[in-house]
Amino acid sequence: MKANRIYLCLFLLSTFISSGQQNQAFIDSLKQELTHGGHNDSIKVVLLTKLHEKLMFAEPEVAKGYAQQELNIYKETGLELAYGLGNLHMGDYHFNKSENDSALYYYTIAKTNFEKNNKTRAIIFVNYTLADIYKMQGDYKKALSIFENSIDQIEKHISDEPYKSQFLASSYLAIGSCYFAKGDLRIALSETLRALKLYETINDALRSADTFKQLGDIESRLLHYKNALTYYQEAQKIYHNKNDNIYEANALHAIGQMHTHLNQPEEAETYLLKSIALAKKYEVKATQAKTLNELGLLYISKKEHQKAIQVLTESEQIASAEGIVLQQITTGKSMALLAENQGNYNKALRMLNKSISLCSIHETQSLLGDLFEQKAHVLEKQGNYKASIANYKNAQAVHDSISSVEKTRQIEELKTIYETEKKEAEIALQKEEINTLNEKAKVDRLTKSLYAGGMFTFVSVSGLLFFGFRQRIKKNRIAREKKEALLQKEIDHKKKELASQTLHLVQKNTFIQELKENLENLKNSPEKFKMEFRRIVMLLKKENASDRDWEVFKSYFSEVHNDFDQKIKTLCPDITEKEIRLSAFLRMNLSTKEIAATLNVLPDSILKSKYRLKKKLGLDKDQDLGQFLNAF
Repeated sequence: MKANRIYLCLFLLSTFISSGQQNQAFIDSLKQELTHGGHNDSIKVVLLTKLHEKLMFAEPEVAKGYAQQELNIYKETGLELAYGLGNLHMGDYHFNKSENDSALYYYTIAKTNFEKNNKTRAIIFVNYTLADIYKMQGDYKKALSIFENSIDQIEKHISDEPYKSQFLASSYLAIGSCYFAKGDLRIALSETLRALKLYETINDALRSADTFKQLGDIESRLLHYKNALTYYQEAQKIYHNKNDNIYEANALHAIGQMHTHLNQPEEAETYLLKSIALAKKYEVKATQAKTLNELGLLYISKKEHQKAIQVLTESEQIASAEGIVLQQITTGKSMALLAENQGNYNKALRMLNKSISLCSIHETQSLLGDLFEQKAHVLEKQGNYKASIANYKNAQAVHDSISSVEKTRQIEELKTIYETEKKEAEIALQKEEINTLNEKAKVDRLTKSLYAGGMFTFVSVSGLLFFGFRQRIKKNRIAREKKEALLQKEIDHKKKELASQTLHLVQKNTFIQELKENLENLKNSPEKFKMEFRRIVMLLKKENASDRDWEVFKSYFSEVHNDFDQKIKTLCPDITEKEIRLSAFLRMNLSTKEIAATLNVLPDSILKSKYRLKKKLGLDKDQDLGQFLNAF
């Protein structure tokens, strides 16, 4: 009887894992097995684990009780499995409530236990959640390092399905989330779609909902609000059907946010309030903070400033207490907007400076440009036009760096495909010509060998044929040389155009520098300054915003220096787009001062970038970076 009960328990567990279905009948079956008694401690821990996993989002307090029972089993019996899983599940409880300090405490204990007992899968899972905490705290570099290391461990140690696909998909989704927060939407989209493909392969509806949610986030960042709303609604429907209350609160927040962007304030407020109520009920602090912030922005747009102050203050308090850096930045931006609307410009600037500082520390490019632009607007209202212009330029530089990287990557990918196909076609044609010539040469040699003895007339004819063939080869060679000469002329022309474009870039940025100096002189004539100010700002934004010069430059450079960017990416896969651009300028033998003028930065900044690039490429101190790049 005891053996049959254990078999039934394991059968239920395997059914749950393979199907991924969450239903009350299954929970009742687990509870019934647990209360029957007669199980050994290991089986009890397995049952408690599955109950915890089943209820951790729907009924977190009940799930916490099962985690505590696991720890009690360890105290009574010393069972290591109960100790590791009990601490892991207590960490889950605090993590889902955004109590990250407590979560880190329990996860660290669990990880130490799993390492001691060589529990590879459990270590991967703990690392995944630890990385998620670092991501929430703004330490994307550390989070990405853990996620990417987890992928290596999964490939090495896990082979059975659906576990391998589930672990890999979760890692890809998390990596996509990190890159999304950093503002690299292309990589975020790529990694998220990789996750969705795996989740759909193993028919994991709940995790697919997580992926739909993240796809909605990416579409929202791209300002495709209707597409984003569709993704969010799909995710919310799945969460609701699966009774996943915590993640449903997040989806409701996102739906409310999209209604705000689509100028549907009543629908927006309805969904945001639903999200806040659900998040408060289950004490999901991160969702509370971001939804309160969104509601505050809605109240600002409706000029209900008192309500806005109340919800934004609550959002800021939660974000600060829980160490949610990204939310601190976002709420600070919203509070600055409120202060600006109320005419309190000094308070607005303090809020913005604090948020900009946090962005710089945690490399959150996606928000930095908007913060600079908002600060410029406040400074303009204060009459501090010089500082306003500087912040407009900073904002445009950040926006351009994000958009130009995307455009450049897309253009370079298309050009690489085109160049590869063209080269493959040329190589195939050359091989065909060589084969034809070899076949003709073989035929000629065979003919001469067979008829060489005494057949003067035929030899004469053969000689004439051979002479004609030689003439044909000579003509082909002359034609080929002419073609090569034309190609060389075209390359020389492209080099001249490339040099011209480079000079144009230098002149353009020199113009901007001179314009700044002229603005200093213009301060001596206040009566003219205010009248010309807005025209100068628009001129600067237009001049900085143009990607055309960079695209033309990249086009010429690619044609003259074939596959330079691909070769350097092969040598150093983690090289950034900015470092590739610096490498291109160094390849053209531009001086540090010229590069600084081109990029509109200080020469010291270029020297630091060269040092970091040299270190990334693994060069010795004595090796010259320019000579190395020219060797490609």
